[in-house]
Amino acid sequence: MEFVFDDDKVQAHKFHVQEDKQIIVDLKEVKASDRVMRAFDTSEFSGAVVFVSAYKKPKTTNDIRIALQLRDNVRSVLKRKNNRVVLEIENRYGVFSQSKAEENASSSEKVANLKEDTGRVFIPKSDSVEDILENLVQSGRKKYIGKKITLNFRKVSPSDVLKIIAESSGFNIILSEEVKKLPDLSLNLTDVPWDQALDTILDIGKLVARKNGMILTIAPFAVVAKELEEEAKAKAATRLEEPLVTKVFAISYAKLDDLEKILLDYLTKNRGVVRKDDRTNSIVVKDTAEAIERMKKIVEVLDTQTPQVLIESKVVEVAEVHAKEIGLENGLSFGYDPVVNTSALEATGPGFTFSTAPSAERNLFGIQISRLSRLVDLDFRLRLMESESKAKIVSSPKIIAMNKQPAKLSSIEKSWYGDTTVDDNGNTTVTWKSQDAALDLAVTPTVTNEGAIDLQISMKKDSLGSKIDQTSPSDSTARVLETKVLVDNGSTIVLGGIYSFTQTESHSGIPFLKDIPLVGWLFRTKYNPRTDKKELIIFLTPRIINQEEAGLVDKG
Repeated sequence: MEFVFDDDKVQAHKFHVQEDKQIIVDLKEVKASDRVMRAFDTSEFSGAVVFVSAYKKPKTTNDIRIALQLRDNVRSVLKRKNNRVVLEIENRYGVFSQSKAEENASSSEKVANLKEDTGRVFIPKSDSVEDILENLVQSGRKKYIGKKITLNFRKVSPSDVLKIIAESSGFNIILSEEVKKLPDLSLNLTDVPWDQALDTILDIGKLVARKNGMILTIAPFAVVAKELEEEAKAKAATRLEEPLVTKVFAISYAKLDDLEKILLDYLTKNRGVVRKDDRTNSIVVKDTAEAIERMKKIVEVLDTQTPQVLIESKVVEVAEVHAKEIGLENGLSFGYDPVVNTSALEATGPGFTFSTAPSAERNLFGIQISRLSRLVDLDFRLRLMESESKAKIVSSPKIIAMNKQPAKLSSIEKSWYGDTTVDDNGNTTVTWKSQDAALDLAVTPTVTNEGAIDLQISMKKDSLGSKIDQTSPSDSTARVLETKVLVDNGSTIVLGGIYSFTQTESHSGIPFLKDIPLVGWLFRTKYNPRTDKKELIIFLTPRIINQEEAGLVDKG
């Protein structure tokens, strides 16, 4: 079976349901026409596949699932060739599984196909006769490990050669009458594995080998094909006579319309009937017992809870400010009066001030004198201050969302300030307005079949700073994050972070004089370096809270 796509990046995944004898192929991000999205009955052919059904996977937009019903569990391999995906299924009914076009292909085409298939070789599980025979009846390239024998005959019947190989290897053989009528052949095989010699003779005589334990039944391909065709017709006739039974499936989580479309492909042709009942949320199926049993397993797999994801996030904000102020507040100021008679004047002034808790209004040390002899208005204020502030804000929004469904969480903080207006008459009006700081988290989770979580995340974090007074709005900062990540269930990841570092220093003074050591302090403003550090980190942890009920893990 071959699938052809316009895009060579289409993802394909195959798994084998042995208890149901089914091969399931999932194709992601593809679209198909209505002509392709239908069922095919291949039971009349001699291959291993009896029924093929293609349908859109539930709760997806561009994912397609193809189910292949088998006669028996056989091996299969999924290969990619450019924009094609090829599913190769072995044929247990002999080595002649090729079509007529393949049989008549040129040698160059066969060599090219052989180069493509070099990666797949069937190898027996052990060197026992039963495992070698099991490997021998597969279709494709095989590795031969049987005991080596030598055959040197001239004009001998193929049936006699097959009996000799059976006697030397130890398995039982049953030959049809048509094999005994095949023309004689000449052989000259020296020191070759007996399974390779047997496979070669089957290939030359266009024979089909079928295994039953230690017994190998050999017949011409045409005879086997006719028998299989008659067997298929007999099964079809028996199926028409098989009694019908009715089964009511109580549906808990799946959508009735979607499930009904899927079950339609598994009904017995021209006999089975499926109906939905919206009132009881049930599906009623009338069909053969075998078909209903097959549909029962499909319902058990598809009718599961929708995964629910708990998303826990932490928004950590850290702010740190460090500042210094060292020097004279307003420099040194004084006056000199050489004229006035100072003998009759007294020195006036408060002396000095000292504070052990300096602030923006107070200085550590200051002197102010109105008159000291001929000095007038002597004034200076020494300021020694170091300030340090730290802040840490942690926000922990949590939200639960269903698979492939968006969810949103918001938290709004309001700050009020007065807006003052004066009319033409001089009347003052104060209008109080609000300023919002929001924390918004919007997420859409998608749970994969392996249990990981694909998250589409949008987060916004606003914060309000300080304000000058009640009539002024606060300083505001907005941080926005939008991303898409794939996270293992229960794992914690860092979605992102912002780190800012600001260092400032400013001073002014009289050129040259302000740079003189010690004395320069009198001719410049105070030394005031300031360092601001801010850091924002966002953590997120998604966790599926109903894994067992959603069918993502096996129950106990």
